[in-house]
Formats: sequence, C-alpha cells, structure tokens
Amino acid sequence: MRQIVISDTTLCKEGSVYSFKEKIELVRQLERLNVDVIELPEIQNGKTDILLVRTVSSFVKNSILSVAAGKGADSLEQALSALSSAARPRIRVEVPLSPVGMEYLCHKKPAKMLEHVVKTVAEAKKHCADVEFCALDATRAEKDFLQKVLAAAVEAGATCVSVCDNAAEMMPDDFAAFAKSVMESTTVPVSVGCEDKNGLACASAALAVRAGVNGVKTSVEGNGVPLEIFADMVKNCGNTYGLSTNVRVTELHRIVKQVRWIAGNSKNEHTAVTVSEQDATIRLDGGDDQAAVSAAVAKLGYDLSEEDQGRVYEEFLRVADRKTVGAKELEAIVASTALQVPAAYKLKRYVINNGNVISSSAQITLERDGKEIHGICMGDGPVDASFLAIEQIIGHHYELDDFQIQSVTEGKEAMGSALVKLRSNGKLYSGNGISTDIIGAAIRAYINAVNKIVYEEV
Repeated sequence: MRQIVISDTTLCKEGSVYSFKEKIELVRQLERLNVDVIELPEIQNGKTDILLVRTVSSFVKNSILSVAAGKGADSLEQALSALSSAARPRIRVEVPLSPVGMEYLCHKKPAKMLEHVVKTVAEAKKHCADVEFCALDATRAEKDFLQKVLAAAVEAGATCVSVCDNAAEMMPDDFAAFAKSVMESTTVPVSVGCEDKNGLACASAALAVRAGVNGVKTSVEGNGVPLEIFADMVKNCGNTYGLSTNVRVTELHRIVKQVRWIAGNSKNEHTAVTVSEQDATIRLDGGDDQAAVSAAVAKLGYDLSEEDQGRVYEEFLRVADRKTVGAKELEAIVASTALQVPAAYKLKRYVINNGNVISSSAQITLERDGKEIHGICMGDGPVDASFLAIEQIIGHHYELDDFQIQSVTEGKEAMGSALVKLRSNGKLYSGNGISTDIIGAAIRAYINAVNKIVYEEV
C-alpha cells in the first residue's frame, strides 16, 4: 500500500478570522484526526502569531507543524522563532511562479525570484531540517522556469516540493499529467494543491495520486481539496488501487463536523465583524461629542454606566488630541478606564512550565481578603493553562469572548499589552495587562476582567 501524505490547509484559508482559542481548537482537532501536516500561514502579527505557534507546539506531537515563509522580508526569521519548540517543525517556502504572480504579488522578475528561492531555502535549511518548497500558481508558470526553480530549491536543501493549481484552469487528466512531469523531474517527494473553483479539485488530486505524487493539500473549510471527500475516497478505493492515509477514518466525520462548526459558527461571524467592519467604521476624533463616543462603545458590545461613559470620554479626548481613534484604540481606553474597581483578587506569583516534550502547566497564586489561594492546571499551551488555573482558584468559568496581544514598546525588553474580554450573564467585561512577559500580561488582563465581574455581581 502506498501512503499518501495529507497536509491540511484549513488555517491558511484567505480571509478567515478565528479567535486565538478557536485556532488552538482547530489545530487540536486536526492533530486528533492524525493528518500528516498542519499548515499555518505566514507570520503577520508578530507576537500574537508566534505565541499561537508556540502554544500549539506544546501539544502537537504526531503531525508536522508547517509555517509559511518566503514573501515577507522577515517572514523566515519569524517562522523559525515560532517553531523553536515544535516537535516536528517544517518551514514552507511558498512563492508564486507564474509571470503575473511574480510581477504583481512579489514585484520580482524571474531571475530575482530564482535567486530569492535559493537564498530562502538555503537559509531555512541551516536552522530547520525539514524544508518544503511550494510553487504557487505553478500551472501557469513557464514550464522550463518551473523545472529550473524546483531543481534549484532541491539543490538548496528542500526536502519536498509541492505544485499548486491556484487558478483551477486545468482539467483533472491534464493536471495529473502535469504533476507526473514534475514528479519525474525531481528527486524529492511531490505534493499537489488544487483549488475547488470548478468542483474538480478532488478529481484532480485523485488522478495526480494515481500518477504517482506523494501527497495532497486538503482543507476542511476553504477552496482546496475537501479533506472529508478525499479521505473517504482513499478509504473506499484504497484496497483496489493500493492507497492509504494516516487519517483516522473512524473519527473522520465527527471531527470534520466539529471543525466545520468552529469555522462557521456565529462566534466567528461576530469576530469577523469586530475586527474588520468595526475597525473600518469606527473613526473618531477630537470633534466628536460624548454621545458619539458612547454610541461607538456600545457598538463594541459594552454596556457602561453614565459615570464610566464620562471616564471613557475624558480619556478619549486625551488620546484624540494626538491621533484618530479606531476600534482597537477605543477598546484599550475602555479596558483601562471603565469600571475600575478595588481588586478582589491580586496576583502574587506564577510559575509556567512549557516545552516541546512536556504538557504546558501553570501554578498561580492569588490573594483575596488577605488569604493566598493556589491553582495548578495543565492546558493547551501556557496561556490556556494560566486561564484554567485562575478559573480553578475563583471556582467559576467565564466565556472568553476575545484575547489580543500587542507590543507597546520596541526592542528586546519590549512591553506587551494583553486585552482579555470575558462575558458574564450576557454582559461584556474587558481587562488589560502590561508586562515584558506576554504570559504575565495575559494573566494580569484576565484577573483585571474577573475583578470587574466580581465587583458588579457581588
């Protein structure tokens, strides 16, 4: 039986917006499904994306964790940093090789693109044993140039290559012939990726597999080869054609259903509105009155008293004197000024254990009414473990509506600011924490939000 390598690209879906915890849960489900490779997109938001990769690295032991690099100037360095604790790390150097893609997406001529690929793959190989070169829009590339780049990537150290039909311009039999010609001209394993714009992606991938390619890029949600359909096809036809996958077919439909629910539930839709539409529509300046600011705060989901509205407006005027205030700035103002209450819980100390050979754990000590209370929990990464330990101490679980991390200063000693939004009885509470330790910032933000809930509900 020939085993087909399954790479899942669900988290690379263009335009998708998931919360931090939803991304973690998606990776957890894909690991349970036993896909061979879990692909993550290029690092865009440095600290948050790196924290995500390091968090999932703590529990992904069987699947390869692949992070894209190749287009951004600092993307390779960030990808290597993010994967530093992964059990099975892979750097994925992916660039378009069609004339249009090179010119308009990367602003490079063929000679410069070839030089860039060789340099990036070689540098990645110095720090990571497993390097994939992925040729995007490969079916529209010049044939000779495509073969030249693939050969150069392999010579530079690529351990596998993949070719993609992003334009979905080839019929399945033609794509299979194309994939076979690539496979015959290279010495490393070859995978394929197909867009499902015409409903033919699974057929194209199936014929490419029959032609001899080693792996297929699939997705649960998105326009790629549907994971569920392709895995079912291999299960049903595998004995006849000598094919198999590592996917746990007995859990396939249940896990795929759960991943679809995470990807398509109402929370995702709400998150997308919060990040995109609200960022685009909330634009305030010093000329806006308190009513306009209060309306924008309500749009973000907060129900503030008149006193807190006054505090928020006062801080807003200070900030608006220097810059335009959008949704993110307004969130920070609310978190730092609204409902400031006496601290029912105070952070005394914390110890976090994390690594690629141990499960993440958090030991946290809080003080309430002069008495120290301890909590110890394990979780899916240091942040999850910390939040669970706090919940153990307070004896209550609150819905985590959002979690954000951003840098507020620059350099090695940069301060990180964490924003946590908790929902209790339908009302939204935000907490803010600042520290040079991003885990410490997250813990302080969570406790800050909890203190607001406790103050109102006592």
